[in-house]
Amino acid sequence: MNGLRVALLLAAALTTGLMAGVYVIYSNAFMPGLGKTDDKTFVGAFQAVDRAILNPLFLGLGFLGSLVLTLVAGLLSLGEDALAWIAIAFVLNLITVIITIAINVPLNDALKAAGDPDTIDVTAARTAFNEARWSSYNLIRSVLSTVAFGLLAWSLYLTGKSATQP
Repeated sequence: MNGLRVALLLAAALTTGLMAGVYVIYSNAFMPGLGKTDDKTFVGAFQAVDRAILNPLFLGLGFLGSLVLTLVAGLLSLGEDALAWIAIAFVLNLITVIITIAINVPLNDALKAAGDPDTIDVTAARTAFNEARWSSYNLIRSVLSTVAFGLLAWSLYLTGKSATQP
């Protein structure tokens, strides 16, 4: 059972780290870069990236996988020293999922629903998208996911430490 617990905890840490990386890249490079483009480029590029990211690998292994793996790792760690840290990481992951579903996805969907950048008022679509709101909440996701990753890494350390003690 200990091997399975460690493997799931490691998988939870890895997938949470990957999600933190996605959010941080959006905050640090993608959105600032798009922010410097004209309205048509912004709308077209954002729509294309949003369509591309909605795939089984991202959704299953990353976005939902990190949450589910953290939950299962926590359930297998009941009574262990690392449980409190895993539980906090789970809550932070859950908050990022809620923010994503409640704020970022509706903004993404509205921009996609605006239509083809060649045929719509791209200035109006970009304004309605509200880059500042999207980016602010993405920054929150970045911080929460990074902290969750750190907590899961700490949990792995505690798990390894307790395995070597008599």
